[in-house]
Amino acid sequence: MRPSPSPSPGPPQQPRPRDLSSPESAGKSMHSLPAWMRLYFYGMHGITLDILISSADTFARTGDFKMLGFSSPYLCLAHSATHFALERLYLRKSRFLGRPAVFSYILYPCVYVALQVLLGNTMADINHVRGVSAVHLAFQYLVALFYSQVFLGGFLRLQYRASETPAAGGTVQGLPGAVRFLFFGMHGFLDEVIFTSLFNLVEKSDRTLTGHTSLWSFFMYGSCSFVVEKLYVHLHYRRGWGTMKRLPIYICFIYSWELCWGLILRQYNACSWDYSHYPLNFQGLVTLLYLPGWICLSLYQDVLSNVLLRVQCAQGQPGRGAVSNGRQCAGHAAQ
Repeated sequence: MRPSPSPSPGPPQQPRPRDLSSPESAGKSMHSLPAWMRLYFYGMHGITLDILISSADTFARTGDFKMLGFSSPYLCLAHSATHFALERLYLRKSRFLGRPAVFSYILYPCVYVALQVLLGNTMADINHVRGVSAVHLAFQYLVALFYSQVFLGGFLRLQYRASETPAAGGTVQGLPGAVRFLFFGMHGFLDEVIFTSLFNLVEKSDRTLTGHTSLWSFFMYGSCSFVVEKLYVHLHYRRGWGTMKRLPIYICFIYSWELCWGLILRQYNACSWDYSHYPLNFQGLVTLLYLPGWICLSLYQDVLSNVLLRVQCAQGQPGRGAVSNGRQCAGHAAQ
């Protein structure tokens, strides 16, 4: 056949980015989550537990509905290291096939609780938790059971699509929306702890790098980032909009979201921020002084979304580095 005539020369067309969230992208080569990604998540997850424990302790003592919790970048690094070591221990559970109860209910929980108590006592000035009570130990034991029975089995089944070659067997499904919401909520804790710790270092010379956030920030950041991710997928992958074209939409939505949450929380004396003493503020709930920070976070949000859209939940044979008796990711999302 004779080839069709070439069209008249013109400016080259930029190819539209591949939609990483589409079903056609699911059947690509998959790998287990790299170590840096697991360390990143373990640190973020550890900060989340710090916030939950310290905010509950603060509320029990003061009854303050701001629900302030405390952590530190130091604790983030410590959590990354300890949970990575606990992961190594979990992957050796096959040596206890004859005595699974010993591993699941005695060995792993005892090592977990011991590490958490050691970490808590070492950095007691940061997490603001007063001593180790029986309730605290019982809570840590239940968390250890959750890790060994549910969390790690699902987490180690997650796989990362690093190339565009077809997968060699097994089926994959995208992460459920609930899992992405949880991730963004925990990342909001991380963002605020890092920001407030650096602020305290500059303003108060606090070398402990103690940062704080509110329990309500989990829902505020989780819902906001979840919507921004949807905007990213639609505007970038389906409409081909560049970063500078998307950024004003992100910023308008973020400021509107912060204002709405602030107005609601203020009605119940639960709003943990007040920008009244800052210039260019509106009702003390939003301020243009933080615009550079929101721009940076919006750009980083695109990076996070692009990485997270490559994470898949593998079914069938687990990937390399996963455990064969892990729970399904859908079950992990329901927890």
